[in-house]
Amino acid sequence: MHVQLQYCLLIAAALFCTGIYGLITSRNAVRVLMSIELLLNAVNLNLMGFSNFLDPTRIKGQVFTVFVLTVAAAEAAVGLAIILAIYRNRDTVDMEKFNLLKW
Repeated sequence: MHVQLQYCLLIAAALFCTGIYGLITSRNAVRVLMSIELLLNAVNLNLMGFSNFLDPTRIKGQVFTVFVLTVAAAEAAVGLAIILAIYRNRDTVDMEKFNLLKW
């Protein structure tokens, strides 16, 4: 089944806007990481849609999407580890209270 490019772009734009909204409005570090994951998934959806639209017989977009998913998984693991370490020291995940590097 051939999905039209406009539908992929519309869903990806909605995901991207949701991620940007969560990134700007949230002070919780876990929510910020989830918003970044939404942004990366919107990019992946764009890659898949354009790859299917431009050349359906080749899988260049799908291969690049796998690489982006791998980087996103590593980013989430490292980010959650850092948040867990800060939570153990500060007993909060509020980003306004992360003043470890301030003078």
